[in-house]
Formats: sequence, structure tokens, C-alpha cells
Amino acid sequence: MKKSESWTSVLRIVFTALFAALFVAFSHIRITLGISPVPFTLQSFAIMLIGGLLGPRYGFVSLALVLALTALGLPLISEGGWSVMTGRTAGFIWLFPVSAFLIGWFARRIRTGGVLSWLALAVVMELFGSLLLYAGGVPWFARVTGLSLAESFALAAAPFLLTDLLKALLAAGIVQALRPVMPALDGERPRAAKRHAGAAGVPGTGSRPEG
Repeated sequence: MKKSESWTSVLRIVFTALFAALFVAFSHIRITLGISPVPFTLQSFAIMLIGGLLGPRYGFVSLALVLALTALGLPLISEGGWSVMTGRTAGFIWLFPVSAFLIGWFARRIRTGGVLSWLALAVVMELFGSLLLYAGGVPWFARVTGLSLAESFALAAAPFLLTDLLKALLAAGIVQALRPVMPALDGERPRAAKRHAGAAGVPGTGSRPEG
């Protein structure tokens, strides 16, 4: 194995673990709202950053790792154990890795730089880092609680729509600023950032996709 390939493998492990830790930290920032039994957290914000910066493959792996350890009993999301993975917010939780994958996949196809790119990233993050989670989370919430879909939407989604939009706008700006200096862990890099990476001599930033 070449030295550069070995270094890239190390970077993949390090960044996957670091962003998993970031998600755990953001999960424990919780504000209980009087109008909803679902607390406000920064989980969706972390997912947007993870998908946008790690890319589809390692964004998925990072969050799948968190869910697996949570299911085994570690209190990484809130409390640990299988009850968390089947509780009233499980419909949101199971979609976390899928959300990161889709954000990463679409973000890779958006050029870095410019207002239009920022808005395109924000749209991707709102669609897959917020609305997709509601599409799975609200029906499951209704199933577990016995409430109607309308009641579940009013409790588990409506109070967070505005803050999720703000998260998407902020996350898009952060991702757009950091992507040019991030190593291409999955072998891909937005077209406008390839020259930047090559000039900087960042290891593991070749444009050849992995086999």
C-alpha cells in the first residue's frame, strides 16, 4: 500500500470518528419546548455538516456507527438501548444515516463557491436533513403515540420548521467554506475545489474514484 493511500485510510477513520463524536455532542444539547414532547436538539444540524463534509459513504458510516452503539446500550443519542431505537422518535433516528448519505451525494454535485451554490446546498440540506426526517418521523410518532398524522405533525414537526431552515442555511455556509480544505475521503471532490486541493498538497485528495 502506498504511503498516500495509508494516510488516506487513517484520515477516513479519524474523520468518521470525529464527526460521530460531533453528532453525539450535538445530540446532548437539548431544549425542552412546552409546546412539543420532542426536544429541540442540534442533531439535524450535525447531520447536515456530516453529509456535506464527509460525503455520502463516510457520512452514512459515521451515523450508522452511532446508531449501532446506541442500540447496544451506550447513551449516545439520549438514553441508550433498543427502546430508543423503537420509541416515538425512532422514525427520525433510523433515517439519520440515510439523510447524511443523500446530503453528501447531492452536495458533491454542487460547485463550491458563490451565492447560488450556497442556496443549492441549503435546499439539499433542508430537503434531506429536515423534510425527509419528518416524512419518516411523523408517521412513526403517530403510530407509537396513537395520535393522528395531523396531531403528530403539529407536535413533532411544526415547532421546528423555522429553526431547521435556519440550520440548513448556516450549515450550507459552513460546508461551502470548509469543503475546499477537507480531504476527499471518498475520492470525490466538488469540481471547483479540485485545483485548490491539489495546490495545497492535501493527502488523499486525488480525483480518481475508489473501486
